[in-house]
Amino acid sequence: MKTQHDVSQNQYANKSQHYLESSVHAQGIEFQKIVEEISGFAESKIDILDLGCGGGHVSYQLAPYVNTVVAYDLSSEMLDTVKQTARDRNLFNISVQQGVAEHLPFADHYFDLVVSRYSAHHWQHVGQALQEVHRVLKPNGKLILVDILGSDIPMFDTFLQSIELIRDPSHVRDYSLSEWTHLCEYTNFDITRIEQQKLELDFQAWVKRMDTAPEQIQTLHFLQQHVADNVKQYFAIQPDGSFKSHVIYLVATRLP
Repeated sequence: MKTQHDVSQNQYANKSQHYLESSVHAQGIEFQKIVEEISGFAESKIDILDLGCGGGHVSYQLAPYVNTVVAYDLSSEMLDTVKQTARDRNLFNISVQQGVAEHLPFADHYFDLVVSRYSAHHWQHVGQALQEVHRVLKPNGKLILVDILGSDIPMFDTFLQSIELIRDPSHVRDYSLSEWTHLCEYTNFDITRIEQQKLELDFQAWVKRMDTAPEQIQTLHFLQQHVADNVKQYFAIQPDGSFKSHVIYLVATRLP
């Protein structure tokens, strides 16, 4: 029986270069925020887990500021790309490890910081993954999470989850602000910072990155054109299909 992990692996086969070259993934105002967060740790350099690293952009951005970075992902192809890119950029403190978010192959209290960026919406069991993050963090260690934000308004949320799944069958869920708050509280994290950002998505680049089939692209355009006006306004849907997604930036501290 095929699992969500199998779907994810199949979906991301032969796409590592797309994600390495993606400006959406290579850039973002959150990188400066994360660097500022790192400066709040003790003087000794810290050890970081880049959870669901994809093309490795978190690892590349943070490696100059920390002791070690473990780039962790389900896709071996993504990890091969990260390993080679790290060598090309002389970032020798980056190592790679393959696995799923729900079962992290690291000792208790191993990392000072876990960063997950645009990955959590693929996790099969988000609560279990957060419990694992809690386990591998040191006391008072931190989780920084950046992801597409769902909505507590059913009309907005249904549209978002629908277009995400049509484009990418490995999509599980974009969680809302209230869902993330509940998940963090349930897994014994104290949220210390939470902000919303906007992410502009060029439609053609968005579907090309995932090699979305032409019939799915037609369906996406149909939904965008026929959805209610308030949904079009919320996502700032443009005539060519480009739109804006809401993004969560969350920092949480591990409680004992």
